[in-house]
Amino acid sequence: MTPSLAGCRTVVVATSNPHKVDEIRAVLASEGLVVKSLRDVGGGGIAEPDENGATFAANARIKAIAYARALGTWVLADDSGLEVDALGGAPGIHSARWAGRGAGRDERDAANNEKLLVALAAVPLDRRGARFVCAMCVADAEGRVLAETRGEFPGTIGMSPRGSNGFGYDPLLIVDPDGRTSAELATSEKNARSHRGMATRAMARMLVQFTPAR
Repeated sequence: MTPSLAGCRTVVVATSNPHKVDEIRAVLASEGLVVKSLRDVGGGGIAEPDENGATFAANARIKAIAYARALGTWVLADDSGLEVDALGGAPGIHSARWAGRGAGRDERDAANNEKLLVALAAVPLDRRGARFVCAMCVADAEGRVLAETRGEFPGTIGMSPRGSNGFGYDPLLIVDPDGRTSAELATSEKNARSHRGMATRAMARMLVQFTPAR
């Protein structure tokens, strides 16, 4: 039987990262879906599940199921990160805390970028192929997985960070033929091309099938 939101067009995004919420909201809002953060629904105090999956998809599933059961509603979760060819796919699922230091998100991002540049110091630009990956999952209040999607955003790791419109490794991934990094793209461009934008658009197409039109 096709799952139903029983007339509800609200989706809770299971993340404490406001940047992710904004990127997901920008896409889902165009489909008439209301996006709320954990803070919006009083879920900030829920204990984070142990993301012990071996893949992005497994970790997204773990988060979606745990938060959906705790909140008693549909929850969308994603797990995303950077895969670098010259590093055998690292940092991969460990992207967010790869450097292992930094008190807050901005400090962790800076430390991660620094570690990446050091790791690739001897690697020429033509061997710095990489991609952002985003796996996304929606689960219902009973913990059933209803939909899963994946998106990729390929590029090359630059020699130094550039741009301020982004977070994480955005300032290092060159994704445009004209040499711009992900952090130098306008928000509309990034949403149209990014890994998270791709996964979210695919998810939106699935969710609107489950929800009635206004």
